[in-house]
Amino acid sequence: MTTADPPVAGNGDDDSRTGKSDDRHETGDRVGQLRGAGVAVDRRRVGQVVIGIVLATLAILAIVFTVVGVHTNQQDDRLHRDGVPVTFTVTGCLGLLGGSGSNAAGYSCRGVYTLDGRRYSEQLPGDSFHRPGSTVAAIAVPGDPALVSPASIVATEHSSASAFVLPAVLAAILLLLVAVLLLLRRRRQATASADPPGAL
Repeated sequence: MTTADPPVAGNGDDDSRTGKSDDRHETGDRVGQLRGAGVAVDRRRVGQVVIGIVLATLAILAIVFTVVGVHTNQQDDRLHRDGVPVTFTVTGCLGLLGGSGSNAAGYSCRGVYTLDGRRYSEQLPGDSFHRPGSTVAAIAVPGDPALVSPASIVATEHSSASAFVLPAVLAAILLLLVAVLLLLRRRRQATASADPPGAL
């Protein structure tokens, strides 16, 4: 009777281990490819984004400071035109710190005043220190209780074009940058059109 040789022990295990080993090698290869994948960065695109952010920031700042200048001039005009004398009684002051946090930059004082039979509690413009309970001659606008200022400040402040110096400078920088960018773009287009077809 003919008998078949018994299978060699461990062949199936070796095959299975070999299969697993192959799987591990393939997985390792794939991991290696993922780790080696690079990220392409378009420097020109990044530069365009940065320039766009700078231009947008300048435009926003110019608009904001223009609005602030208009508002400040309007308040000065109303204090001179519609303001009435009031007596401002200081209730307390807080010290303001400078940029480094170690030097005093002035004081912010609050107090009360009476206008048309009504009592208002507001902040007093300026950075001078006033003792609690002391009185300050001030000017207030009826119908707008927050618009109150010491008479000494009202006498020295008037609406002027100086409030628009900063926004004008920002707008000039913005226009200059836009002009430079347009000039560079035209030169680039002219250079590209002057190159012969197929030139590197």
